[in-house]
Amino acid sequence: MITAISPIDGRYASKVSELTECFSEYALVRNRVRVEVLWLEALCAEAGIPECRALTAEELNLLTGIVDDFTPQEAEKVKEIEKTTNHDVKAVEYYLKQKIAGSSLEELSEFLHFACTSEDINNLSHALMLKDGLAALLPHQQELVDQLKSFASQWKDVPMLARTHGQTASPTTIGKELAVFADRLAFQMQKETCVEILGKLNGAVGNFNAHLSAYPDVDWLALANGVIEGRLGLKQNLFTTQIEPHDYMAELFDAICRFNTILIDIDRDIWTYISMAYFGQKTVKGEVGSSTMPHKVNPIDFENSEGNLGLANAIFGHLSAKLPISRLQRDLTDSTVLRNMGVGFGYSMIAYLSTLKGFGKLKLREEVLARDLDNAWEVMAEPIQTVMRKAGIEKPYEKLKDLTRGADKITKETIQQFVESLELAPEDRQRLLEMSPSTYVGIAGLIVDKL
Repeated sequence: MITAISPIDGRYASKVSELTECFSEYALVRNRVRVEVLWLEALCAEAGIPECRALTAEELNLLTGIVDDFTPQEAEKVKEIEKTTNHDVKAVEYYLKQKIAGSSLEELSEFLHFACTSEDINNLSHALMLKDGLAALLPHQQELVDQLKSFASQWKDVPMLARTHGQTASPTTIGKELAVFADRLAFQMQKETCVEILGKLNGAVGNFNAHLSAYPDVDWLALANGVIEGRLGLKQNLFTTQIEPHDYMAELFDAICRFNTILIDIDRDIWTYISMAYFGQKTVKGEVGSSTMPHKVNPIDFENSEGNLGLANAIFGHLSAKLPISRLQRDLTDSTVLRNMGVGFGYSMIAYLSTLKGFGKLKLREEVLARDLDNAWEVMAEPIQTVMRKAGIEKPYEKLKDLTRGADKITKETIQQFVESLELAPEDRQRLLEMSPSTYVGIAGLIVDKL
């Protein structure tokens, strides 16, 4: 939308459309409706609550239909009620009472929201939103890992001059360096999926006070568990105040942040490799790189990704720091903050799609990598001084330092003449003479195979 304040709902709306089903106001209201209905069904199925009788098949179908057929238009009806109540969860209760008015369910209307605090409904709704949002995000994260694995396999034996502190260093392979990122991202994905998404249905201060005042013989722990774990697929948290403490949310957001931070590292490295001409970029017909310099093909996808990842992590960082803190048994500062969960997910998804787009344009320029290696014979100082240590030659490091450090130009001939001057075992001398920057890559390929 051209008038949107947030780029998530404006410029990038098409990229995050699947998240509207997870984090929009409609999604929040829909999940509240679902939780309220499931709680009513659970109460009706409990033999110890005779006033809340068993439901007929027709009544169950009516309730199921309310949930399954809940549309944005129905959500607008709830929001209209909220204009009067000035309370979003109470508006859902009144909406549901209207939906069952005139049916046989109307006599059970006071068991809607029975013994619940608003947070019983909200925390489960937010948990469902996160569950859905993570399900939307993970496939794109997996795409990134899979593409990096593919690059790693394809280029596992392509030598590349490494740079530590920005200076020439022992060679590696482009495939192995990308394999490192694939493994790091996959590890953080595992952390994300291991986070248990928690929920509570235990009343105003977490003790089932109101529940027991009406029905002291009901096993409320089990009844709540049946909804939280049995129907919603979440994990029951018994240790809460009025709110579920949100610690699991912080854990999840921190894990996504770490994934995003690693991806920033990737974006910057690929950007640098492009600037060094290690990678070229496939052109897209009609695209413009610069408004004044026609030749340019800018690495805009990696830049876009980096910027959006920074925004995502800023949001997640605040969520992680703020949400686990609540004054005494409850304050309302979490409510407005929780409405921004989707913002972090949205910026993350935009970034993932940008990096993937950038990956699709990459062309490895092996001739540039080979030329750089051939101009960096100084990196052979490491294997030579290592073999000299083996041979017991005095001060090997210092001798190679004198030969190579700060030198204007170290050539193949410089290195080979130095090797020829050393008192080495014939096989060691021959191995060093046959070695070059392009072959001095250790077991990089084997490491990739273990990915």
